[in-house]
Amino acid sequence: MPKNKGKGGKNRKRGKNEADDEKRELVFKEDGQEYAQVLRMLGNGRCEAMCIDGTKRLCHIRGKMHKKVWIAAGDIILVGLRDYQDDKADVILKYMPDEARLLKAYGELPENTRLNEGISAGLDEEDDGAADDYIEFEDEDIDKI
Repeated sequence: MPKNKGKGGKNRKRGKNEADDEKRELVFKEDGQEYAQVLRMLGNGRCEAMCIDGTKRLCHIRGKMHKKVWIAAGDIILVGLRDYQDDKADVILKYMPDEARLLKAYGELPENTRLNEGISAGLDEEDDGAADDYIEFEDEDIDKI
């Protein structure tokens, strides 16, 4: 019979709290880095993101963040650009919603960036009224049915 030498299994690792609730210092981009907004998650630790410079890039989530920081469509991230591949980048950091609002207030993000809602493919500004397509019945209409 082998002896168990570890401190526990994968559930112990999953239960570790990384103390993300406390305030952390706001990280600004440096050269070789760019802000981006996640367009969609692709699976396998990858996502498609629209960078602030106007380029759509395939981003790889680094191993340190892989199963610890959950990234969803619409999130603001910091990506490291690659010298040898312009259409690919690496996710360095995910900004919390309040940090993203601060970045926008500091002028790091453009004014037309939509922060707290996910990006839905193909939806334009004029389609906002389409969500209110419901029929309202009066009491007389219900009696006729």
